[in-house]
Amino acid sequence: MPTPAPDLVSDLASITFASPGQRLDRAYARRPEMAQLATLPETRTVALSEGRIAVALDADKRLCRWHRSRLAGLDPIETVFLGLEDESPLLATDLGPLTEEQAQALLGEHVKFIDLRSISPELSALDAEIAATARALLGWHARHRFCSVCGAPSGIEDGGWRRRCPACGATHFPRVDPVVIMLVTREDHVLIGRQKGWPPGLHSLLAGYIEPGETPEDAVRREVMEEAGVPIGRVDYLASQPWPFPSTLMIGYRAEALDWPLLVDPVELEGAEWVSRAEMARVLAGDHERLASPRRDAIARSMLAAWVTGEVAGF
Repeated sequence: MPTPAPDLVSDLASITFASPGQRLDRAYARRPEMAQLATLPETRTVALSEGRIAVALDADKRLCRWHRSRLAGLDPIETVFLGLEDESPLLATDLGPLTEEQAQALLGEHVKFIDLRSISPELSALDAEIAATARALLGWHARHRFCSVCGAPSGIEDGGWRRRCPACGATHFPRVDPVVIMLVTREDHVLIGRQKGWPPGLHSLLAGYIEPGETPEDAVRREVMEEAGVPIGRVDYLASQPWPFPSTLMIGYRAEALDWPLLVDPVELEGAEWVSRAEMARVLAGDHERLASPRRDAIARSMLAAWVTGEVAGF
């Protein structure tokens, strides 16, 4: 078995946004109290600006710590209750477009709004969960301001975990889109694919949305057949990952390929291929001449690394 690179993440328990450790107390029973919680001196707020997260930087402009602010006078229509952190209420709000000068005036000199994808691997399990929850929940509100039943403007309720239409009374809850992602193996090879528009060389595991009336296992078999023409036998669950871009739940499976030939759908994929374990180790180590691996915070990389190191057996 090939020796993995020193920084190779192989533990499926270390998946970004899903790692074990201190977790957020979502305190669902206190969600209706958000208006009162917002006035408490111990309450802190995670600030976002157009989906970017406020982080504290040191003097050298490096990520120093996760930033939580004491913001007064928040608009309750644009604020959500995330839960309790060390028994203190934690809110989240998107402040809209801000210049760097406006952000510093509001939050302090060493605070900057940064895209979550650029810092997510550096966050603790708690900070990653908080960031993912804040970004996904506020993003859902930004895209669902109107009732899908009658079209009237809807309003936030239950601390931001529900919207209600005052015109027809319909209730709407934050949605999560389930996606299956598949570690498809046969003997000592894994199936990877590439979509159009991806960065040069980037390949990853096949994935796709679960359709209405479909189980995740059925979705695994359907997606692999549709995209690569490979029949699938056994399907086993591996791990999952909340992916807040905008609000997806990645559900990872290992799947048994029953045959080798590929019939790639050019609409779904630019290409697909079988890669050996030894070659995938080089891809993950970053020294392959043609193939590039998924990003560090993607569940696809963790699944591939687990297979390369033998943590997860193939079929």
